[in-house]
Amino acid sequence: MMNVKQVLDAKGLACPMPIVRTKKAMDTLQTGEVLEVHVTDKGSVKDIPAWANKGGHDIVKHVEEADVLKFWIKKA
Repeated sequence: MMNVKQVLDAKGLACPMPIVRTKKAMDTLQTGEVLEVHVTDKGSVKDIPAWANKGGHDIVKHVEEADVLKFWIKKA
């Protein structure tokens, strides 16, 4: 079971806002804490994992439900 520290609702936001909001939310977390992100911007499928990888963060899980993409990102 993941210990989700915060949920970020970035649904309806266009690129680059989901990444901007994700970065701001991640900045408030401690190492090892998990951020759950909900987005509808299709570009986020590639953008969020690429951003997380660049920062050394770990995408713990990624699912697509209806039109909503959900990511669980563990802070490095």
